[in-house]
Amino acid sequence: MVTLKNFRELALSFLDTNEQPHFEKTSFRVEKKIFATYDTRKNQASLKLNEIDQSVFSAFDVKNIYPVPNNWGKQGWTVFNLDKVRMDLFTDALTLAYQNILKK
Repeated sequence: MVTLKNFRELALSFLDTNEQPHFEKTSFRVEKKIFATYDTRKNQASLKLNEIDQSVFSAFDVKNIYPVPNNWGKQGWTVFNLDKVRMDLFTDALTLAYQNILKK
C-alpha cells in the first residue's frame, strides 16, 4: 500500500521536482512536464510510462495497474490503485516515469 505521504515524499525527492495543482488533481513535474498525478477522491496515481514499461507494470496486477482508459492511456499514462499496490513496485514505476521525462 502506498499513502499520499509516501507518494509525495518519493516524488519530491527527485531532483528539481515540484508539486502543482492540475485541475482536480495534484501533479508532480520536472522541467515543467508532468510525470505523475494524484487523485485524492480515488486514491489513485497516474504515471507517464513508455509503452514497454506500461505493459510490464500492468502485467503484474491488471486489476490495480492499467492504462488510463482513453487516448491518454495510449500515450503511456498508467493508473495505479494506491490501496493495492506494493510500495517497492510503485517506487520503481515512479522512478521510471521521472526518468522518462528527463530523457526527452
